[in-house]
Amino acid sequence: MELDRTDLRLLDLLQRDGRASVQSLSEQVHLSARATLNRVRKLEQHGLIAGYRAVLNRQAVGPAIAFFAEIALKDQRQAASRRFEARMLATPQVVACYLLSGRYDYLVRLACTDLAQYQRLTNGWLEDAALGIEKIVTNTELQTVKEFGGFPLA
Repeated sequence: MELDRTDLRLLDLLQRDGRASVQSLSEQVHLSARATLNRVRKLEQHGLIAGYRAVLNRQAVGPAIAFFAEIALKDQRQAASRRFEARMLATPQVVACYLLSGRYDYLVRLACTDLAQYQRLTNGWLEDAALGIEKIVTNTELQTVKEFGGFPLA
């Protein structure tokens, strides 16, 4: 799908506020509400908009400590990676997981209620031979300076 300036502007606006009304969007992109709605639906149908979600206030929903775990696997074959990724997808405390190139295979962001929960979780992973984890190096988040707010659009 070819994106024009209006499509890019709509994507940018929706990244900032996924609940923006069609009327508000139409005023900002200088189109009719109907034309704006048609464009948004087209962006959704072509998979450019994968979904909408609420950004929660982390402090308001309960205590959570964020950890970044750099994880190296013993075996980089596809079957081992699939097992590891399936476990990450099934673990609610894993809020993000990235496959990397470099010293570690994965960077995993976790939100745990306390250090003890994090230790139980990662010790369980290390003890599970099927996951094949060689090592986990952990960094604790002290402060969020900038949270993901959307992708930059040209």
